[in-house]
Amino acid sequence: MDRIRIVGGSKLNGTIAISGAKNAALPLMIAGLLSEETLILDNVPRLADVAQLQRILGNHGVDITSVGKRPGDHEYRGQTLHISAAAPLLARMHEAKVSLPGGCAIGTRPVDLLIMALEKLGAELTIDGGYVIAKAPGGLKGAAIDFPKVTVSGTHVALMAATLAKGTTVITNAACEPEILDVADCLNKMGARVCGAGASRIVVEGVAKLHGARHTVLPDRIETGTYAMAVAMTGGDVQLSGARPELLRSALDVLTQAGAAITVNNEGIRVARNGAGLQPVTISTAPFPGFPTDLQAQLMALMACAKGSSTITETIFENRFMHVQELARFGARIHLDGETATIDGIDRLRGAPVMATDLRASVSLVIAGLAAEGETMVNRVYHLDRGFERLEEKLSACGASIERISN
Repeated sequence: MDRIRIVGGSKLNGTIAISGAKNAALPLMIAGLLSEETLILDNVPRLADVAQLQRILGNHGVDITSVGKRPGDHEYRGQTLHISAAAPLLARMHEAKVSLPGGCAIGTRPVDLLIMALEKLGAELTIDGGYVIAKAPGGLKGAAIDFPKVTVSGTHVALMAATLAKGTTVITNAACEPEILDVADCLNKMGARVCGAGASRIVVEGVAKLHGARHTVLPDRIETGTYAMAVAMTGGDVQLSGARPELLRSALDVLTQAGAAITVNNEGIRVARNGAGLQPVTISTAPFPGFPTDLQAQLMALMACAKGSSTITETIFENRFMHVQELARFGARIHLDGETATIDGIDRLRGAPVMATDLRASVSLVIAGLAAEGETMVNRVYHLDRGFERLEEKLSACGASIERISN
């Protein structure tokens, strides 16, 4: 099992190219199942999760070609030939059998809202042996879907299913994440009629058929925020090429409060810190446009070296503080009280052997290791490979002492 070795203390200087967003690429690949024609996606990140989904789609009749002309320039071509089961195919094939969700052990991922949305559209659903079995013999029909709480996955499901439903679907209390808008933009290129995506009310006029299209995946706001925090942690000056500031304004505001200098330019975002001490912050995670839960662990690592006490309240996932014990191995002083963590900053962290517990927690350990005194060894880095493309390569090119060790 691979490990990552880091010797801390080096400032980061240079340019990091931001990859395509994993949280848009995956649903976009699935959206290709809604059409028999070819969907071409540019800027698809090379990640373990993407490769896994490619295998799943390939096993279900999707002819996939993945092309990489140069690092960071990836193209995904998917054409649906024949399909036995997949989530959006309830809309197209009127029947689907899908495994219940997994992912990182960061809390429960209930499917009740997804099921509610599909039932509103006329689907008949049962859960049997770990699978959701959905049928809509007469096809889906437009409906009013009012989510009782914001759900990104539920909004994706409702949006895709509604594109081929008969009539009009109105989705209220929809998730506003940029990845939702990106998927809607792609669906519209395929012939869908979606209005309002990116806001809490989405209207979808069902169409009889979708066609092929070409779409570029938006840049990854979580990767952008992660590298921005790494620069704030270590000091230095890094250009985040291709980053879009409007996708993570809340996180950039928090970094500014902490003492980083954020500059928006034609190439993306420039992040710098001249060595002045980090200032403590108080935040609560929230759905977009609030502070992302996917940057909570990274911010906690950063605040471990702030001059004072910070508080971070996690409101999205109930089990997303597993990185606290690992950060404590560096000497970080963190106290948990329910959903709130209090971080008392110290002058310097110490390198340590640590273990990744989930995707975002694993990169928080890398951030801590970059600033820690001595050597850090991060174990179980397969979590990192699920969400960060060429992490060691990007950081080492900016002066970090970081390498992957393969057993």
